[in-house]
Amino acid sequence: MSSILFDIHTHTIASGHGSTATITDMAKAAAAHGLKLLGISDHGPATPGGGKPSYFRSLAHAPKKRLGVEMLYGAEANILDNEGTLDLENDILEHLDYVIASIHKPVKKPGTIEENTAAYIAAMKNPYVCIIGHCDDVKYPVDYPAVVQAAMEHHVLLEINNSSLSPEGYRGDTRYNDLMILNLCMHYHYPVILASDSHGPGHVGDVSCALELAKKAELPEQLILNYSARELKCFLSR
Repeated sequence: MSSILFDIHTHTIASGHGSTATITDMAKAAAAHGLKLLGISDHGPATPGGGKPSYFRSLAHAPKKRLGVEMLYGAEANILDNEGTLDLENDILEHLDYVIASIHKPVKKPGTIEENTAAYIAAMKNPYVCIIGHCDDVKYPVDYPAVVQAAMEHHVLLEINNSSLSPEGYRGDTRYNDLMILNLCMHYHYPVILASDSHGPGHVGDVSCALELAKKAELPEQLILNYSARELKCFLSR
C-alpha cells in the first residue's frame, strides 16, 4: 500500500503524558515524513494533564500552515458516561476543525458490551464528533456491527489506531477487534481512517501496523481516507 498523506490523531505537551513537544515540533516531524496535512488532537480536560478549555478555544487563532504542512486543530474528547457526554462543551467543539471521541480507562470504567456500545453510539450523535478513536480496546468490548451501522448513520469515521496495534500497545491484543471493524467497513464500502496516536514527534505519520492489518484484511486503498486530504476535508465539511 502507498504512503499516507496525513495523520490527524497526534498529541503535544498540552496532552500531558510527559511529552514536551510543541505544535511546531510536530509539524517538523510531519514535514520530515512527507505528510501534506497534520492534525493536532490533544486530550480533553478529563484526562490527567489534558488540555484546558482555554487551550482549545485558542486554537481558532493558530496558523493554518506550518513549515509547508497544512494544519488542522481538533481535540480528542473523553467520553465520560454511557450517555456519550464529552468533557468539552459544544461551544468549544464547534470552533475546532474536527473532534475525536474516545474512551480512556482513567476517565471511564469499562462496562458491559451493551454499555460500552451505548456510550460510543451516544457520542456519535453529537454533531461535532467526526471520529471515534481506538474503539478496539479489549477492556471495552462492543457490538461492532452496531457501532459500524451507527457510524454510517451519523457520518462518523472509525479509527484504526496504530498505537493499539504496535508491540508496545497497552490496549491488549486488538487485532481481532480491528479486523472486525475493517471487514465490516469493507462489507458496507465505508471508509476508515488510520492514525498514529503519536504522543510527541516520535511516531508522527507511523501507521505501519495499521497498514499491515488493512493489507491482511484486503481492504481497498480507496476505503482508507488517509490517501486524500481533499476527501478528508470533504468528509469533515459534511
